[in-house]
Amino acid sequence: MSREQITYEVSESIATITLDRPDKLNAFTHVMRDELISAFDDADADDEVRAVIVTGAGRGFCAGADLSAGAETFNAGANDERAATRWAAGQIDGVPRDGGGTVALRIAESRKPVIAAFNGPAVGVGVTMMLPADIRLAAESAKFGLVFARRGIVPEAASSWFLPRVVGISQAMEWVATGRVFGAQEALSGRLVSRVVPDDDLLPTARAIAREIADNTSGVSVAVSRQLLWGMLGADSPWEAHRLDSKAINHLGAAADSAEGVEAFLAKRPAQFPMKVSADYPDFIPPWPRRPGSP
Repeated sequence: MSREQITYEVSESIATITLDRPDKLNAFTHVMRDELISAFDDADADDEVRAVIVTGAGRGFCAGADLSAGAETFNAGANDERAATRWAAGQIDGVPRDGGGTVALRIAESRKPVIAAFNGPAVGVGVTMMLPADIRLAAESAKFGLVFARRGIVPEAASSWFLPRVVGISQAMEWVATGRVFGAQEALSGRLVSRVVPDDDLLPTARAIAREIADNTSGVSVAVSRQLLWGMLGADSPWEAHRLDSKAINHLGAAADSAEGVEAFLAKRPAQFPMKVSADYPDFIPPWPRRPGSP
């Protein structure tokens, strides 16, 4: 599929999505929104893909929303088509859906683990849409900013749910209330990212993690585990986790990947897991953002 503002490549069971507007520091548009959602659809549909890496072309990851519509950029009611198209199709509670939120929720639904590789400035939606990524890595040159209050708006992309769970409420409020830009080491100490590496090592590090997943694990096990871990962040008690854990271990424990995993371990050989996410993902563990009445 031809795409205008991102590239999508699959190599050695790893899908790499690259935001590709380097002349605009990969600023977010409605075209990029739609292409990102489409790319995650492709990754989920391809059993060859075992992990997804998201990074940016050029010297930045994503400078945030494209502000070329000027003062009307965030006004969904503006006549300016450039402003209006940042919003997603459809409505929620009678207002247009936030476009960044549709990307974040699509990443949250992913059945493949997602690695964000921040290769430079990541501001606004450039940060918030990647909060549902499972692993976030930063180059030493990366900078981050939750600058919404300095633009007279609020954090979007469902980040009022994700951000406090990722970094804690106190750190989240400091970054959101000040709207300041901060460096990679502060992002590391605040738990926004799990590693900071030299710039030249960023993609090799991301690919090494993805290869560790692809070479050694069951795709179905990873897909179910991802949904369980994220989904249980909102559970009322550990009993809800126990209920789903019991179903999942009972179902997968009787399946082919479990038999292969045990036999390979006992034989001291690499496992060759036969199950496929597209065919063998258990239907009693739905993608966790979906709830009755959700858009």
